[in-house]
Parts: sequence; C-alpha cells; structure tokens
Amino acid sequence: MKKNIIFVVNPISGDLDKSDLIQAVQEFATTNNFDLEVYETTGKTDQKAIQSLYNQLQPERIIVAGGDGTIKMVAEAVEQYDVIIGILPAGSANGLSVDLNLPTTIEENLKIAFLSRYIEMDMICINGKKSIHLSDIGLNADLVKNYEQSNLRGIWGYALQAYNTLVDSSEPFVATITANKETIEHTARMIVIANSKKYGTGVTINPNGAMNDGRFELVILKSLDLLLLGKIITGNMPIDSDDIVIISTDKATIKTNYPVNFQIDGEYCGAQTSLDIHILHKQMKIAVP
Repeated sequence: MKKNIIFVVNPISGDLDKSDLIQAVQEFATTNNFDLEVYETTGKTDQKAIQSLYNQLQPERIIVAGGDGTIKMVAEAVEQYDVIIGILPAGSANGLSVDLNLPTTIEENLKIAFLSRYIEMDMICINGKKSIHLSDIGLNADLVKNYEQSNLRGIWGYALQAYNTLVDSSEPFVATITANKETIEHTARMIVIANSKKYGTGVTINPNGAMNDGRFELVILKSLDLLLLGKIITGNMPIDSDDIVIISTDKATIKTNYPVNFQIDGEYCGAQTSLDIHILHKQMKIAVP
C-alpha cells in the first residue's frame, strides 16, 4: 500500500525557480514508494484547497517548500488534522528551518521531511493571528517594513536597512506588560515575542527559547544603539545586559503609549497599541533531524 504525501510548493518564494526542486521531490517520492500530489500555492484560496486535498487523500505527511509564511499557512490549514509537516527551506525568510537546524542540501532535507521523526511544536497566538517563529513590535518591525520596500536583499540589505532604521527611528515607546500575574512598565525600542531562538538571518535573539515547552519569551530591548545591534547581529546577544529583559510566560498582554510597528514571522502587520498573546501548546507536528 502506497502512502500519500501532499507537496505544497510556493512557486515564487525566495525568487527561485522551483522546477528542479519539484523534480527532486517527485523522484524521491517515487524511489521511496510514496504517492505524491503536488499543489502550487496561488495566494488566493490555498487553505481551502489544501483542506480538500487532505480530506481526499488522507496523507500522513504534508511537505512544504517555501519560507515561514508558507509553512504557517499550511499549519493553519491542517490544524484540525493529525498530520506531520516536513520542511524544504525555500523562502526568503527561513527562520524556522534555521531554528530546527535543518541541513543545507536538498538530499538531506528530503530524508528528514519524508522519513524522519517529528516534534510537537508550539505556536503563539497574537491578536488572533498565529506566529510560528518570531514576531516583534518596534524597531525590527520598522526594519521589516523598510526591507519589504527596498531593493537590496540578503544580509547586507538587512544591515543597511538596520542602520537606516536606527538613524530614522522614532522615540522609544512605553510598554505596559502583564505576564505571570504581574504588570510592569518598560521604556523600549523593541519587544520580541519569541517561540524560538533565531531570526532567519541566523541572529540569536532568545538564547533560552524552546519551541515545544508550552511557553514563549518576551525579549525587551530597552535601548538599541549600533553597538548593541552589532553584537546581536554577530551572534553575541548580551543577555546579562541591563538593556535587555527576558520574560518567559504562556500568556501576556502588551499595551503601548502610541501605535508601534508590528510584524509576525517576517510579515509587516501595521502599527498596534495593544497585543494579546497566548501560547498554543503542541499545535503542529514538524519533522526534525
């Protein structure tokens, strides 16, 4: 009896042509005796289409080629079903695959996605939207907005936008945070809501994060100058600094004294004054090395 697999591919993610990737996946499936159904996302009614394919084929795994946005869309589509998600990193933001320590070659990733064990991973719900990875309010969301509008890609594009964003940044905001039954106030440049450790650029922002512990971390950066930014980008996150406060919790609210730019998993979500956050424990099964 052949096992069914749905392969969801975002044809335009990361500006890469996917035909070679699709061929490699098809060959791997044939060799390992899987029946493969390829679904290319359109950005229109993908969730419904994936749900009806799932009901038709009852696959044991759904393989996703794309970035964090595509993975999250698939996870939301199948959240009611018992299915394992395998990842082939192929987006512009691959933060989750960096965090899962997925290898760099397609051959190794195919083995993991189709055949490897899985963990049950948490997601975070923020104002009703789901985050699988890292969201933040403040400077990095400014940066994501600027980066989306700029032409320069990669780490240098990111570093340049980071510099410009810092130079142009507005006043620090005052955040009133309620978590673990206490309310505190911090003046901050940026607050990260982290389910995991690293940004897609490989930058570690939350050294103690675990994706399946039923908790998330609020990483509060009270000041952010070029020196601190440089340390974070080069991987020397100074967690014992007075400028950084980390709160670990399973639910929280953040209120700000003026609307502050906000992003979820690398997608800009407008300026917000209030965030209501809670953990969704063991929300999705994901194949890991």
